[in-house]
Amino acid sequence: MKLLQYFLFTALSFLFIIACTSSTEETSETKVVEPKYSLAQWSFNRDLFAGDMTTIDFIKAAGEMGFDGVEYVNQFFIDKAEDYAFLDSLNVAAQEAGVANVMIQLDHTGNLCASDEAERNKAVETAKKWVNAAKYLNCPVVRVNAHGDGQPDAMKTQCMDGIGKLAEYANSPGIQVIIENHGGISSDGAWLADLVSSLKDKKVGSLADFHNWCYKTVDGGLWGECLEEYDYYKGFEELVPTAVGVSVKAFEFDSLGNEPHLNYPKFFQLMKDANYTGYLGVEYEGNALPSREGILKNKALAEKTWAAVYNQE
Repeated sequence: MKLLQYFLFTALSFLFIIACTSSTEETSETKVVEPKYSLAQWSFNRDLFAGDMTTIDFIKAAGEMGFDGVEYVNQFFIDKAEDYAFLDSLNVAAQEAGVANVMIQLDHTGNLCASDEAERNKAVETAKKWVNAAKYLNCPVVRVNAHGDGQPDAMKTQCMDGIGKLAEYANSPGIQVIIENHGGISSDGAWLADLVSSLKDKKVGSLADFHNWCYKTVDGGLWGECLEEYDYYKGFEELVPTAVGVSVKAFEFDSLGNEPHLNYPKFFQLMKDANYTGYLGVEYEGNALPSREGILKNKALAEKTWAAVYNQE
C-alpha cells in the first residue's frame, strides 16, 4: 500500500512540474505586438514642392530609413489617378524598397461635405478615381477630409451623404474610407467621433492625428492663426477607438530628442488603452531640420516611447 502511495505521489509531482513548466514557457513566449511604422509623404513636402524629390524618391527613402510602409499624399501626383503606367512604377518602387502601400491621403478632390448637393456629388466622382488607384496599388485605405460649409449639424448631414456615398463605392473593391481631424469642424474631436460613429455601417474609420486640433481660425478659413483649439488628448482619445491610422506628428525636438509641445507618452498610452495595433504614421512637419533628419528623429522618438509605454506592466 505504501509503495502504491509513493508511486502515485511521484506521478502527481511529475505532472505538476510539467504543468508549471509549460505555463512558464507559454508566458515567456507570449507575443508582444510589434509596431509597424509608415512614412507620411507630407514629411518631405518641402523637397517635393521644390522639385528636389519625386514620389519614387520618397518611396526609396522610406525603405532606406527602415519604414514598413508608405502613406501617399495625392496632391504630389494629382494628375496621375488614372495613369496606370505611373501607378505601376509606384508598385515596382515599393516592392524594391520593401515597403507596403498603406494609404492615399486625398486632398484637392472637392468638398465631400459641401452644402450644394451637385458640388458634393462632383467631389464623390473625383474621389472615386483615387479609390480605383488605391485598389490598383493594393493600398487598403484612403483618407478623406470632412470639409464643406454650414453649421456643425448641417455639416454632419452633408458629410454623411458625401462621404457615405464614397464609402459605399469603396466598400465593393475592399477599400476603407477614413476621416482625419484636418481643419475646420473636423478638428472638433467630439464632432468627428460622432460623424465616424454615424458612418460605421459603411465601414468608415478615422485617422487620428496628434496635432490638427484648431477648429476655428481668426479669418474663418481652414488654416491660419488659431482662435479656438480642441484639447489634443481629449480629441485623440475620442478618435483612437475607431482609428485605422495614427499620425505621429512632430514639429521640433529638445536636447533629449523629445517633442516639447506634444506629450508622446500620453498619446501612446491612449493608443495602448484603445488596443490600437495599426501602422504608426511618422510625420515630420517642422522646418528647422532637413526633412530626413527630422523624420529619423521622430521615428526614434516613436520607437523609444512605444518601448516605454507598451513594455510597462
